[in-house]
Amino acid sequence: MSTDVTSDASGSPVPEAGTQQASDRMSRESVTVIVTLLVATFVVILNETIMNVALQRLMTDLNVDAPTVQWLSTGFMLTMAVVIPTTGFILQRLTTRAAFLLAIGLFSSGTLLAALAPGFGVLLLARIVQAGGTAIMLPLLMTTILTLVPLSRRGAVMGNVTIAISVAPALGPTVSGIILDHFSWRFMFVFVLPVALLAMGIGAKFLTNVGERGSVRLDFASVVLTVPAFGGLVYGLSQIGGHGGATAVPIAALVIGVLCMVAFVFRQLKLQKSDAPLLDLRAFNFRMFTVSVLLMVVAMMALFGGVILLPLYLQNVLHLQPMETGLALLPGGLAMGLLGPVVGRLFDKIGPLPLTVTGSIVLVLTLWQFSMLTADSHLWWVVVLYAVLSLGLALLFTPAFTTGLNPLPPHLYSHGSAIMSTLQQVAGAAGTALLVSIFAVVSAASGLVAGMQAAFLTATLIAVVAVVLSTMMRKTKGAAGH
Repeated sequence: MSTDVTSDASGSPVPEAGTQQASDRMSRESVTVIVTLLVATFVVILNETIMNVALQRLMTDLNVDAPTVQWLSTGFMLTMAVVIPTTGFILQRLTTRAAFLLAIGLFSSGTLLAALAPGFGVLLLARIVQAGGTAIMLPLLMTTILTLVPLSRRGAVMGNVTIAISVAPALGPTVSGIILDHFSWRFMFVFVLPVALLAMGIGAKFLTNVGERGSVRLDFASVVLTVPAFGGLVYGLSQIGGHGGATAVPIAALVIGVLCMVAFVFRQLKLQKSDAPLLDLRAFNFRMFTVSVLLMVVAMMALFGGVILLPLYLQNVLHLQPMETGLALLPGGLAMGLLGPVVGRLFDKIGPLPLTVTGSIVLVLTLWQFSMLTADSHLWWVVVLYAVLSLGLALLFTPAFTTGLNPLPPHLYSHGSAIMSTLQQVAGAAGTALLVSIFAVVSAASGLVAGMQAAFLTATLIAVVAVVLSTMMRKTKGAAGH
């Protein structure tokens, strides 16, 4: 990709002559590209969680049992886990316009197929097609921001990405609940399709190509290894969490996943010698990238586990209906998204350290308070705690994204984005597996409330690791505005 930033011998970005005098203002074309991608990303991530509330209805309407219908979520997650590692290659070989049209085209086709699906098999296929487009969209957005946005403004623009990755999932259950109260489950997809098609039309007309295409060749062996490696890990972890304990099939999937992951890593290290890896792991040579990725992984483990556990608490202990549960979680999701741009602007001014330390401490304190909830706790207190938890996560995510990706040289933009997105999926599955398993084991022995308390206490201990990692965050040269 063409850019104004190169790297010195230590890998830190060094501006070329004349770059420091360049204006921080973005062109109208750049703003159009980023807004288009941001809207499309919001739509595809909204679709990820819109299905969760509908599973019970689908079991009745499609005449399938609970393990079968769960594949609508599991299949989506597996496809994401397999496709995301390949996006580093895809974004280097395709133009920005072509990659966007591929992503939104797959998503729109899957959405239309889901709305018309005559039965479960076609609906599952539609979800897989949707997931293929979703997997490409977020790395494409982050790579484009890194290429177009001046270093001194990246925090503010990355803050807007928080709107897509936090508000959209929070709105999903609420939107789904409202639709299911009045219409058929098909309208969940009918609702999303026009917005996706509008984004496609705007992108087709106005989207310009960013940077230049690379000439790296596709390594078939690496692609084959991504399926058992990333798919095996996510499937094994999600199934262990879903069943509340270890069974033979998930354990076998985990073992195969770990072995294939080791083979995948060695394959990439070998291909790096000829500059042809599917996923370039040299991004980990940059210390702030590594620290930021670890911080994101720990935060995502605590977040995903908490997001799974909290609805269980609200519905099984406080006896809320699904619609009421979605509304109770909505203020937290909105708070995280609306605070994202504010946190981004603060990041550009003061750097990551004050934000991430504050955010991780807030994360620990709120999860600890969640571990003290009982059957007599007030709903308003749960809503307040979740909103404060969302504030802590907002203070973590934008600085972690920006600090981690800023130091990377341009040829690693797409690979760094793909690595972050992939590990978010794996960390989410791992957090869910660990906390839901603890909840199931303790609940069986001591009741639901004790299970919730034990699981949230475990999440609190995980979050302590985030406090340690957040103290290691430093301004990169990019974060300092060079």
